[in-house]
Amino acid sequence: MKMFLTRIVLALYHFRQWLIAQVAFGFLNLLKLFPADRAMTVADGLMRRIGPLTRRHRLVLYNLKRAFPEKSDEEITQIALGSWGSLGRMVAEYVFLDRLFDFDPESDRPGRIEVSGIPIFLDLRDNPRPFIVFTAHSGCFELLPVAGAAFGLSVTVLFRPPNNPYIGEKVFQFRAARMGKLVPSHAGSSFALARTLEEGGGVGVLVDQKFTRGVETRFFGLPVQTNPLLAKLSRQFQCEVYPARCVRLPGHRYRLEIEPRLELPRKADGGLDVTATAQLLNDKVESWVREYPEQWLWYHDRWNIKNHL
Repeated sequence: MKMFLTRIVLALYHFRQWLIAQVAFGFLNLLKLFPADRAMTVADGLMRRIGPLTRRHRLVLYNLKRAFPEKSDEEITQIALGSWGSLGRMVAEYVFLDRLFDFDPESDRPGRIEVSGIPIFLDLRDNPRPFIVFTAHSGCFELLPVAGAAFGLSVTVLFRPPNNPYIGEKVFQFRAARMGKLVPSHAGSSFALARTLEEGGGVGVLVDQKFTRGVETRFFGLPVQTNPLLAKLSRQFQCEVYPARCVRLPGHRYRLEIEPRLELPRKADGGLDVTATAQLLNDKVESWVREYPEQWLWYHDRWNIKNHL
């Protein structure tokens, strides 16, 4: 009887996951009926209304108040609404990702995309060597690997699959067709990235996710644990590390930026300082978020405080 009940519970769980996936796919298919700009506007406005009604909104406001104690309640509310809108916009952008990237380095005609740091892109492409590019959950960050592929820059991208397996499978298929080689985040992913670097390739990672077994660092002056993977890979392979981000601009336009390589902190003996490097990454991401706070996804439990609310 116990095994029978377990099977029923599992079946109901999988049905719930499947049903959620079908609703999500239905919404994405609905967005496809609109022109890209209209779809992004609709999704933005919709999430500005839905987001504050969810349980996560409390976490969003708490995160913002701790990160920006100097801001008024009205300013905090506006950033929170903008962040929910950013999430909705990101969903719509996903649907039209192929159409959004229209950058042509040979054309003088301005398009939807502008790129900063083209010489760095070209140098990495034309002079192959192991390197790491990192970014954060800000702006339309999915455009970065698309841009790399468009420039002929091969990058193995580490990504965390959605918890819903039905959505995860679709997302993986979509990304793999547009972003090159993908490595799902799991226990063996570090070996796949190490193999890429050992072969002289490039790796792309997100560095602003919660990591419960990370090194002790600070983010917005508050204690967090940061994944030391990037620092350890850089130490092992002596590879260059580059910050990159996507910024949403007015008029449904975007700026993709790849910045000059970082000088990573060293210990007295000359070895790479893993903890100081992790802090350097946090500092870079924080500078991005402070510049465009509404474009970061504040509903992430970056400070591991959800259970304390």
